[in-house]
Amino acid sequence: MVAGSVAEVRIRVRVHPGAKRTEVGGRSGPDDAPALVVRVVARAIDGQANAAVIEALAEALGVRRRAVRLVTGASSRTKLVEVEGISSETVEALMAGG
Repeated sequence: MVAGSVAEVRIRVRVHPGAKRTEVGGRSGPDDAPALVVRVVARAIDGQANAAVIEALAEALGVRRRAVRLVTGASSRTKLVEVEGISSETVEALMAGG
């Protein structure tokens, strides 16, 4: 799911902690509620994976880390993240380009 304007976009993210390398791209889930796939090396221990997800998304989307905010899902692999300063087309391209 991608919703929002150029100023602020909410993205459903599916996290794979403990991956061999950190990467952002691809889609997961049904077509009516897709999620952007984010793989991170960090394990899901003491918020390490959440911090790695925010950093990976910021880098992939070309924004500062403070522009990426976890809205829901702090203890879940499926999260809702809010990003300032991008368009929904940018996220769609990452989902398609996996």
